Amino acid sequence: MNKREKTLRLSFFLSGLVILGLGVALTIKGQRLGIGPWDVLHVGLFQQLGLTVGTWAILVGALIIALTVAVTKKPPRIGAILNMLLIGVFIDFFNWLIPEPQSLIGAIAILLTGIIVIGYGVGIYVSADLGEGPRDTIMMMIVRKTGWNLSKVRRSIEIVALALGWMLGGPVGIGTLLIALFTGTIVNISLPQSRVALERLLSKEAKTAAHHA
Repeated sequence: MNKREKTLRLSFFLSGLVILGLGVALTIKGQRLGIGPWDVLHVGLFQQLGLTVGTWAILVGALIIALTVAVTKKPPRIGAILNMLLIGVFIDFFNWLIPEPQSLIGAIAILLTGIIVIGYGVGIYVSADLGEGPRDTIMMMIVRKTGWNLSKVRRSIEIVALALGWMLGGPVGIGTLLIALFTGTIVNISLPQSRVALERLLSKEAKTAAHHA
């Protein structure tokens, strides 16, 4: 992997994280309808122990990385570390920036938009192949080892996070179910699309570099 390719992949990766953070913040703003399973856990921890939702996303991610390393006996990839550190920052930033919806229709619209944005954020950053984030590392590891459907694996993992968050008092509702059911489906669409887009950009970059050589 040359310097140009590394730069392009890193740009794709970081763009995906920003989009993912935006999507999560959108769903949190529509939390009167319920939020995503992992965020039920993060918000539940925030409500019980303070700090911020983004900070808890970072801390939970660090714990997952530690457990994954203990099981696989392999060090985390740089993407997992960057995801762990940055996603919580982006969540807190967009959560601060985006206003609260003033109506039920607004909450529904912001929630549905957030689901789509999350799915594409995951697809874009995973396609960069710099390493998935802590939560997606577990998801992709199970998919690779078992060959099971990505959507089903994601839903199973999120049920566990949801149960823990619900016990902590995190907001659960119809939105939680929608996020759990459809995010994986959107990732199934966005991931191959993102991979094709990245390969085209890499090919174009390689041709440009060859032309100037």
